[in-house]
Amino acid sequence: MSAAATDRREVMLGLTRRALAHFQAGTTDQAASVMHMPVAAYIDPERYRREVERVFKHLPLALALSIEIPQAGDYRAMQVLDVPVLMVRGKDGRARAFLNACRHRGATVCAQGRGHARVFTCPYHAWAYDTQGALINRYAAETFGDVDHATLGLTELDCAERAGLVYVKLTPGEPLDIDAWLGDFVDELATLQLDTWSIYEQRELDGPGWKVALDGYLEAYHHNSLHGKTVGQYTVGNLLVLDTWGPHQRLTFGRKSLAELVDQPESAWDEQKHIRLIHNCFPNTSISGILGDHCLVSQIFPGPTPTTTVTRQTVLVAKPPVTEQERAASELFSAMVLQAVKDEDYAVGRTIQAGLTSGANQEFLFGRNEPAVQNYHNTIARLMAGHAR
Repeated sequence: MSAAATDRREVMLGLTRRALAHFQAGTTDQAASVMHMPVAAYIDPERYRREVERVFKHLPLALALSIEIPQAGDYRAMQVLDVPVLMVRGKDGRARAFLNACRHRGATVCAQGRGHARVFTCPYHAWAYDTQGALINRYAAETFGDVDHATLGLTELDCAERAGLVYVKLTPGEPLDIDAWLGDFVDELATLQLDTWSIYEQRELDGPGWKVALDGYLEAYHHNSLHGKTVGQYTVGNLLVLDTWGPHQRLTFGRKSLAELVDQPESAWDEQKHIRLIHNCFPNTSISGILGDHCLVSQIFPGPTPTTTVTRQTVLVAKPPVTEQERAASELFSAMVLQAVKDEDYAVGRTIQAGLTSGANQEFLFGRNEPAVQNYHNTIARLMAGHAR
């Protein structure tokens, strides 16, 4: 076993010890106190506008998996809030991001989705751009007049790739210091080896508002009551082991199989079997390794109002399923996470969203047993301090 593998096993054993201790004691990691959050934080449109602008427009966002654009010419085009983004891998192997808008009259140069192209041609007047974003051709250039191609490439967004994720800043001209943003969390993300997985399925889900949706990804308090027919079959409700790297978090849930370890020596433990890790990359990406050879990546994007979101859900497999048994396992996993999020988390979330303006509550309470939720909201508060625009 390599030194890195040995170190990782020690980390996993440590997490398993902590989860087992909570399992035996009926306890969980806790925040210092109960947190009070005004309901206005969820519904006030001006506060929403300011927070979305600060958090999503001026911080690095993990917008794609590296495996979505593995080869030169592979691209992913998407709308993020009101920003049209085109991510493409250039001939030099580097991932780049651009505003998906022609420099002539602003038409979209690439339809939303994934694909492969050597050239992106505007459908309006056929201006053409290469995978580096450079303007390489203009239809009827001799009648258009002289312009400097060097100044009319696609508008670039600062972009960086780390640990199998492509990060983008949505505001042109703002630099992205990815190493400062991720810090030591990048080493934790690297252990997931996201660039070695395969995409099984991708879909988009409409959901409740940004914060209502995100809160559900950050605690196990609701697992027994809401997810009894899906992920709650396997996890211990209200058991959480939390580690934080500034705004980024690793949530460790205990699986019910922890009971098997009570009388086992540590030398006999399979540390991968009894815990479930969820990595939360602030502000909107959750990576959940649930059943060993399957993984769920969820990216939650705020809608135009405080009441809506779109979640891009990507189901990953350790290797593409080939046998009937493998295909059945992948389909079962995909269906389970879809049900857990769409029919359970988001269905209840919509009832929360509908009740926010009823006057039933002036504030929400986040319990001491919801420390990751508290850390998320405290991070937003810190970011907004001094940014009142």
